[in-house]
Amino acid sequence: MTTHLLCLDGHESLAESLAQQLSKAGTETRLLALESRHFPDGELYFNLPDIIQGDDVIVLCQLHQPSDKALALWFMARHLREFGARRIGLVAPYLAYMRQDIRFHPGECLTSKYFAELINQNFDYLITIDPHLHRYHSLSEIYSIPAQALHATDSIGQYLKQNVNKPLVIGPDEESEQWAKDVAQIAGCDYLVLRKTRSGDRDVAIHIPDVQTYAGHQPVLVDDIISTGRTMLRTADELIAQGLNKPLCIGVHAVFAEGGPGVPSADEEMRAGPIAGIVTCNCIPHATNGIDISPLLVPAIQNMLTVVAASGETL
Repeated sequence: MTTHLLCLDGHESLAESLAQQLSKAGTETRLLALESRHFPDGELYFNLPDIIQGDDVIVLCQLHQPSDKALALWFMARHLREFGARRIGLVAPYLAYMRQDIRFHPGECLTSKYFAELINQNFDYLITIDPHLHRYHSLSEIYSIPAQALHATDSIGQYLKQNVNKPLVIGPDEESEQWAKDVAQIAGCDYLVLRKTRSGDRDVAIHIPDVQTYAGHQPVLVDDIISTGRTMLRTADELIAQGLNKPLCIGVHAVFAEGGPGVPSADEEMRAGPIAGIVTCNCIPHATNGIDISPLLVPAIQNMLTVVAASGETL
């Protein structure tokens, strides 16, 4: 039986790295060739010429800007199943549709639950990295298939340990304390957690403790998602005002809100601000990617293949 890896999101560098590392770790993995395009009216077209009868298929798809990709996942899972795939797993380094975990107002669509149903109905397992778990305490609350949420703290901590001199990890708010603590422990450095007051998407107040004892350190702002970047920029202003160096900004998911006519994108705005640089994990492909999450995914994929094989269940 062969294990195939199908890249559905164009993140070919991550797909190639995963296939190579899985094969090196003992799970011989072959990249599937896929022809994909849009018809003039926007409809999706796929052609998968390889034979997959009786084999395992891992679908790699980061779900940033997810609407087209969600439909592509449904089409491809149905296609793979029809052509005889034994088991189909989804590796989604960035998992979409997690923020709407409650109806804040009457009539709102509970997209997190409905998107999970789509995945549950079409895939045998799910692996993701640092999903937005807020009111859900675990993926199992909405995902009925085996689902594992990995954490990039070790990867970020190792990056700091190897590349940053005298780092000081700073969490942007109280919710990030465990996150900052774990990263700092791996990096072997101190950490601080700030208090954040948000009165709107682009209106954030940052409250910073006394940091004078860390004047000779390199501040490192760490968060799971960098979207507008406003929290990091506000924090950078406050840190510099208190005499610290420009901070390095690290994020797991490089979402970066897009700009528009006369409006810079989030990463452009951040680069023009008082920061030392931006580094993100390659969960979402972006020019700021500097931390590879392949070593994090490989053992998790191998373990999941073993678990689902032992269960003997397929959809």
